[in-house]
Amino acid sequence: MSDLPFTLDQLRILKAIAVEGSFKRAADSLYVSQPAVSLQVQNLERQLDVPLFDRGGRRAQLTEAGHLLLNYGEKILSLCQETCRAIEDLQNLQGGTLIVGASQTTGTYLLPRMIGQFRQKYPDVGVQLHVHSTRRTAWSVANGQVDLAIIGGEVPAELMESLEMVPYSEDELALILPTFHPFAKQETIQKEDLYKLQFIALDSQSTIRKVIDQVLTRGDIDTRRLKIEMELNSIEAIKNAVQSGLGTAFVSTSAISKELQMGVLHCTPIEGVVVKRTLWLIFNPNRYRSKAAEAFSREILPQFANPGWKEDILKSSQNTSFAVNSLEATTTSNKSEE
Repeated sequence: MSDLPFTLDQLRILKAIAVEGSFKRAADSLYVSQPAVSLQVQNLERQLDVPLFDRGGRRAQLTEAGHLLLNYGEKILSLCQETCRAIEDLQNLQGGTLIVGASQTTGTYLLPRMIGQFRQKYPDVGVQLHVHSTRRTAWSVANGQVDLAIIGGEVPAELMESLEMVPYSEDELALILPTFHPFAKQETIQKEDLYKLQFIALDSQSTIRKVIDQVLTRGDIDTRRLKIEMELNSIEAIKNAVQSGLGTAFVSTSAISKELQMGVLHCTPIEGVVVKRTLWLIFNPNRYRSKAAEAFSREILPQFANPGWKEDILKSSQNTSFAVNSLEATTTSNKSEE
C-alpha cells in the first residue's frame, strides 16, 4: 500500500488556515512559524498535485479541492481525538476528559452545578463546558466534538436522525419585578396586567430572546403587546436592571434562585398561566462513549432531571454504552476464535 499523500499535522494546518483566514494567524494559533506553515502547504499541494488555496485575495480562500480535503480532514482529526480519548479511558476515570455542551441559559446556570458535583467525585477527570447556541451545540454533538449536551432550543432538522433526544427537565419562565413594585405585594396578577408593564428584554435578534418569545406565545401571551422599553445583551444585565427598578422581565427560574433567596428580586405568578419549556438531553448514539461521559450520565444527570423523566435518563445512559460494549464483545469474540 502506498503512503498517504498527507499527514495529520498537514490536516491540522489546513484546518487552522481555514478557521483563521490567513497563514500568519494560523501559524500563531499553532505556535509555529509562518514559513513552516507555508512549507507544509506547498508540500501538501505538491503531494496531492492540486492547489488548495486561491492566493489572489487578502484572505486565504480554499479552492474546491481544499474544501473537499478540509471536509474529510475534520472527520479524520475528530476520529483521532476520539481514539485518544478511548485509550485514556483504560485508566478507568483516573484521567481522561468529559466534554459537555449547553445552550446559553443552561450553560450559565445549570451545568456549572452539575459539573461541580462531578468534579468532587472524579477530581482527576478534566471537564470542558462548551456554551453556544442550540444549533452550534447540536452540530458539535453530532460531529463528536462534545459528549452530550443539554439544550433549550430546537435541534436543526437535518440532525434529527443522527442525534438521540431525551426530555430532561422543564424550565419555567418567571416574571420578575423590583421588590418595591406595586405588583410585588399581590399574590398573583392577571394576564392582561402584563400589557401595562414596561419590559426589559434581550436583543430581538438573540437566540434566547426568540426562544423566550416562542415559549410565551405557547403560554397564550401576545408578545406583540408587551411594551419593550429596553433591550440588553445578557440575562445578568437584565436582572440588575429589574433590581434597579428600570422595568420587569421574563427570565428562566434557574437564573434567579440566588436573587430570590437574597430577596433582591420578586417573582409574581400570573393567574392561570404557567410558562414552561422542555430542556433536552442530546447525544450521538453512534459515537464512542467515554467512561467519564457514562459516569456523568449515570450519576449526575438523574439528580437534576424532572422526576418523571429520570427513568428515561438512566435508560439513555445504559443504551449509549453500546459502542464500548460492542468493542468489548468483538474483542472477546476474536480471542475465542484465536
